[in-house]
Amino acid sequence: MDEGTELSLTIAQIVQRLRGSHLHSQIERQAKECLHQPDIKLESLKEDVRSFLKTSGWEKKLQNAVYRELHIQLPPRHPPTPPEHLKEPLAYMRKAQASWENRVLKSLNSMSTELGVPLARMRPAAEQKELTNKWNEMGTDEPDLSRFRPVYAPKDFLEVLIGLRNPNHDSSEDISARSHWGLIQVPLNVRDIPQLRAAYTELNLTSGQMGIDDHALIHPVVMEHDSAAAQQYSRQGCPTGLRADLWALILNATNQPQDAMYYEQLKAGVIQYDLLVDNLIYKDVKLTASNDDYYFVFEDFLYQVLLCFSRDTAVLEHFKYNSATPPKSYIHGKAGDEECAVVYPPNGVIPFHGFSMYVAPLCFLYNEPSKLYNVFREMYIRYFFRLHSISSHPSGILSLCLQFERLLQTHLPQLFYHLREIGVQPLRIAFKWMVRAFSGYLSTDQLLLLWDRILGYDSLEVVAVLAAAVFAFRAENLMEVTSLASAEAVLADLSTLKVMPLIQIFLFATAV
Repeated sequence: MDEGTELSLTIAQIVQRLRGSHLHSQIERQAKECLHQPDIKLESLKEDVRSFLKTSGWEKKLQNAVYRELHIQLPPRHPPTPPEHLKEPLAYMRKAQASWENRVLKSLNSMSTELGVPLARMRPAAEQKELTNKWNEMGTDEPDLSRFRPVYAPKDFLEVLIGLRNPNHDSSEDISARSHWGLIQVPLNVRDIPQLRAAYTELNLTSGQMGIDDHALIHPVVMEHDSAAAQQYSRQGCPTGLRADLWALILNATNQPQDAMYYEQLKAGVIQYDLLVDNLIYKDVKLTASNDDYYFVFEDFLYQVLLCFSRDTAVLEHFKYNSATPPKSYIHGKAGDEECAVVYPPNGVIPFHGFSMYVAPLCFLYNEPSKLYNVFREMYIRYFFRLHSISSHPSGILSLCLQFERLLQTHLPQLFYHLREIGVQPLRIAFKWMVRAFSGYLSTDQLLLLWDRILGYDSLEVVAVLAAAVFAFRAENLMEVTSLASAEAVLADLSTLKVMPLIQIFLFATAV
């Protein structure tokens, strides 16, 4: 496809998507209303209306909406391309993802059968009233969750990734034995340090970084209300006082009255219906955030956001570019009848152990539930979904694992070899950090600095770089260990680490 055709297709896709949006109707209304103004002339109508929309800020809002679409939409392809190829081009990846989904759904269904708990039920009026009254203090409620277990934990998912092979790839063709050292055995292209240096030039040792030299970077970018400028700015970190506004601007996560109304509709859905996955959310918050020194105070917020998220059918949109497919269940007594199949849970995302940690850090930035919700949903459909689905995407968890292993093998070969000799695979330690984007492992101020760069570079790649940098930083101690337990002890506490110096030194001071 030539460049001109591709651009035309992209424009057509974006126009089609925005035409049905609330923003489109708002701009249309504003354009009609401005016709009554005396400075709008019939002979220059088009230019005058365009000028009005520009000076009144609507043009900038439209630009931000287009910028968001460019980040989340599928690349334009010829019409004959099957949808599943757009989700994930490699057949063996699609097959592995489908197999994993079946396993997770089977686990959920068997839990429902064993416990005699329906996947969904309407709450009686008294229960609805009770939940409405305690909506802001759900953390004080102590339901019996002893029978419920997470459908899977990250280590279960890691085993699936380790077992993945490309049936068309002959591993004997690999020039070195290095590719056989690690756990991930799929041939994907990942960037090495010279390529990373070129991609992350703003992180070089001579550039000022927020979190290291905070006085160096003050910028009126928030006042400009420009998503692209805010994204570029956050590559060097966001000031604490501006971070909430900058992130919302980058994600184009608006907080208009209609957004608050939509959140209230989701809340009504939670109050009206009880889902089996609600228990998994309760259980996960109790097992993770409630036991965390930084996040336990946000327990009520986490319940509110995650319960609403599970009901949000707008999340289903992201499955157009996610290798995963939303799980389906059947209306009671109609198993196997496709006409009676429904997406379950309604958002198509089954929570797993640690899922609530994607939301927890955002609670430090937003104290208004609807704003917190909108930012989390945007973060999830842009980034976090890639951490628990099997795909060949450069920000997918598989690429991050491979990149982590390659960085260690290439630049710390003695350490990698030593750990392997004592039966320690570095990825088994680092995987839990990466699958949560380090949430719950770093101190919150450092985690937010890391997430600044995820947003700034529109990539999760920096997560793999940090994981390798942690091993490099603790290399001297790790060379002394003689067992998995002692290696885990050396890497048990990351809460004192300073993220940006670690990443900068690893990227720009490592010999290549």
